Amino acid sequence: MKNAFILIAFLSFHAFAKAQTETKKTTQEFELEIETEYRYFYENAQFEQQEDHYPSIALRPEYSIEWNKGYEGIHFKGFLRLDRDNERTHWDIRTLYYQKAKNNWELSIGLKKVYWGVTESNHLVDIINQTDAVESFDGEDKLGQPMIQFSWITNRWGTFDFFYLPFHRKRTFPGTEGRLRFATVIDKDDVGYESGAQEWRQDIAFRWKYYIGAFDIGVSHFYGNGREPLFTVSPTGTINAFYPVINQTGIDIQITHNAFLWKVESIYRHAKAQDFIALVGGLEYTFSNIDGNGLDIGLLGEYLYDERDELALTALQNDLFFGSRIAFNDIQDTSILIGGITDLENSSTIMSLEASRRFGSNWTAEIEARIFNNVDTSEFILANFRNDSFLRVSISRFF
Repeated sequence: MKNAFILIAFLSFHAFAKAQTETKKTTQEFELEIETEYRYFYENAQFEQQEDHYPSIALRPEYSIEWNKGYEGIHFKGFLRLDRDNERTHWDIRTLYYQKAKNNWELSIGLKKVYWGVTESNHLVDIINQTDAVESFDGEDKLGQPMIQFSWITNRWGTFDFFYLPFHRKRTFPGTEGRLRFATVIDKDDVGYESGAQEWRQDIAFRWKYYIGAFDIGVSHFYGNGREPLFTVSPTGTINAFYPVINQTGIDIQITHNAFLWKVESIYRHAKAQDFIALVGGLEYTFSNIDGNGLDIGLLGEYLYDERDELALTALQNDLFFGSRIAFNDIQDTSILIGGITDLENSSTIMSLEASRRFGSNWTAEIEARIFNNVDTSEFILANFRNDSFLRVSISRFF
């Protein structure tokens, strides 16, 4: 990672030097988002020192500079949050990379976020970036990953992406005062590695994307330090964790047919500690422009399977997801996502609500709710969260 930072610094200096001499050929953009957030957990805390009210503030600056007619550029996204939970008070460089495009190839060097996958409820194939586990419950937020990415785009055979990943980033877990944590507070620095090189193990990954007719296909392979730690529980109740070296092969397919989207993701992961298969698949049907007023309502349903059963870190082993996506397509960009996941083997259910709306040209409001209902005590993950249903409200100002 050190060499990548040195290269990024050199390229940044080169970019600004060119900007001074070729101002008319250089474009720059800057944006700052300031977010105030309030999370309220309405049930009594399960563990000592946990709180009910969590106000916080977050800053998200973005800057980009491009030259050479937009074929070269440097892109930066930062993040800082101040929160009542010390572990949730954190900062990160989400992206800071140099990118060059020419003919049918692209090269990116630096910290970057890469997303793979098509399903709604669980992104099995998405493995490049580490999850920012203290920022959100659903795993959508990711840490910036140091990488060199080379993409080769062909008209006939699709797109080939190659990744060199020189540094592994550890997952942060909520602290003593935080909610959505285990009974034992996990310090990320106490989580070990199977590899003797630890976080400096050199990882590689590959993905092929292809579009043919109604089919969007992705095939990927990752070899290196896993992003999910493995947990073992001692007879005294102490939780130990380490990052295994894994081989993971994944496939994701989306089929578009009229108003239907058929989706499937599946992985096979091999490690010394465990081998398993996981799958999520389903469909989305959209009723478009209802009554001619622009309202779109999508119905979603997915099945989730994980061969690890109760050892799955996601707690999604044999579950059914159902939901609805509502887009008003108004000038305020109002949208609502309502859903739920129910376990087909016991009574555990997770209900969720996400809604957002713009106000004016510079303000955005969001509401998120998660409700844990009838959680079975045999659930290794969810049993620790059964009292952690919450409501989250945030208001953002963009500059």
